[in-house]
Amino acid sequence: MPEVTFAFWVIKILSTTTGETFADYLNVQLGLGLSITTWVMSGLLVIALIAQFVTKRYNSGIYWTVVVLISIVGTLVTDNMTDVLGIELWVSTLIFSAVLALTFGVWFARERTLSIHTIFTRRREVFYWIAILFTFALGTAAGDLISEGLGLGYVFATILFSALIGVIAIARFAFSMNVVFCFWAAYILTRPLGASIGDLLSQSPADGGLGAGTTVTSAVFLMIIVIVATYLGIKTRRQRADALSTIAPSLAVSAP
Repeated sequence: MPEVTFAFWVIKILSTTTGETFADYLNVQLGLGLSITTWVMSGLLVIALIAQFVTKRYNSGIYWTVVVLISIVGTLVTDNMTDVLGIELWVSTLIFSAVLALTFGVWFARERTLSIHTIFTRRREVFYWIAILFTFALGTAAGDLISEGLGLGYVFATILFSALIGVIAIARFAFSMNVVFCFWAAYILTRPLGASIGDLLSQSPADGGLGAGTTVTSAVFLMIIVIVATYLGIKTRRQRADALSTIAPSLAVSAP
């Protein structure tokens, strides 16, 4: 798992925005349709997850590729429920809330912790990625419910979810609220925040957006994700090299 730093949250929000806009780009702009887009992106996600699970240690490129793809697939799951199955947004929001709560409940019952810093077994990693998928699906449904279902608009939704994340940050740093709870609360809220930002930037002014379009928005945000993820990868490699250079002399001295 990556270190939870400011850069972590930057990429997380950018990936959620990209999930919203890129799904719309493939579905509408390229004309692939919802079904084909869902199958293609789900297939790519499976490949990326296999690469993640066979990796022995944290790899920035693989990890964030999975996050971006799972963001897109989570968006598509909600879109299929809404557009294909005709399930209303408030219903899907309740469904994903219940399923996510169940996931956390089973995870904690089996492992006695939800901290991402204790994910060093395959079973815990399975729980982690299942939870991540449902946070993205829930965030998509909740974001669309606020901005579109209730007609409050993308600006209001962006401000609302930003404020809620601010409350979580204050609770953590000013009142020392449980770090694991605050992490997952913020993680869940970044999804509707990212979706609202993506819609605000990409949708036409007639629909309450700024009209940048899904192509430009997706391309710009993907570029920033690649740059920041590359930086984190370089930083991780340097930290490992420094650690090895520190350990190596002591090993040489202790060797018979």
